[in-house]
Amino acid sequence: MNSTVQSTVQSGGAGVQASLELIKKYAIIFVLLGLIGFFSLLSPYFFTQQNLTNIFVQNSYVIIAAVGLSFVMISGGMDLSIGYQMSVVGVTTAVCMKWLDMPIPLSLALGIGSGVLMGAMNGVASVTLKVHSLIVTLGTMTVFQGLSYIISNQSAIVNLPPEFKYIGQGYVFGTIPVSVILMFITVGAASFLLNKTYLGRNIFAIGGNEEAARLSGINITVTKVFVYALCGFFTSIAAIVLFARSGSAASSTGPGTEFACMTAAVLGGISFKGGEGKMWGLVTGVLILGVLGNGMQLIGLNTYAQYIVKGFVLLAAVGFDTYQKSMLGRKSKARA
Repeated sequence: MNSTVQSTVQSGGAGVQASLELIKKYAIIFVLLGLIGFFSLLSPYFFTQQNLTNIFVQNSYVIIAAVGLSFVMISGGMDLSIGYQMSVVGVTTAVCMKWLDMPIPLSLALGIGSGVLMGAMNGVASVTLKVHSLIVTLGTMTVFQGLSYIISNQSAIVNLPPEFKYIGQGYVFGTIPVSVILMFITVGAASFLLNKTYLGRNIFAIGGNEEAARLSGINITVTKVFVYALCGFFTSIAAIVLFARSGSAASSTGPGTEFACMTAAVLGGISFKGGEGKMWGLVTGVLILGVLGNGMQLIGLNTYAQYIVKGFVLLAAVGFDTYQKSMLGRKSKARA
């Protein structure tokens, strides 16, 4: 009898533990659903097809840029320069189209090429200087800022071609935004690279333990440079979507995106210390920020109040990430 009761208690405890683990794993999705429900109650305009579509459209470029940053973060690095990388890509593409009368495909290729080059520069500088990428990209951010203003001659480039604006403003079948399609393609490609290729496994290995990855035969230098170049590529796609949506190009457009991407990445479970992360978590993190911004705007909170809330969200996300890492460290020591 006692053994039966004991086994029942043990199975019940295992069930509770499994439920807690499930809640912990998908907590960010519950947070997103909770926010959607909260703002739906406060504003009748929130939970409508038009508004939900707007949230996806407004945050599609952030998700694409965050995908690029996630590769760097999972490998154990950081890129603070992606905002001004977007600025350089945008004004380069616009100058080629408007001032130099180049064909749109060639202008896009040059813009994306400049983004890949800037990303590779970050990777080479980080590996060569042997300084944390946070410091390196803080320096290159300033370089790219100056470069962007030189390229644009400190002026806005307006009336971009309709074919270009279609990327950010167009719809397929009249209902599906082109920018959202690009976003899903980007997330799908990134998920495949991370989870189904040797490159993805190498990135996780480097972020988890760089020395162990080196001893296992992974070329750290080549992989890191490639990761930053890949980040530059995705950042370029994000820039094109952003500038095509606005229909104009200015050097002040783009900066600030890096902090939204960082916040979303940490919210989505991508650690600052590297070695872990999922694309679905990243997308959910961006959507949480998007829902917060959209919902606060609908209920009448001004932009400055939104900055305060988003700042606290970043602090909370970083604090939770640090807490999880410390708990894992304690459990590992206890088992040892």
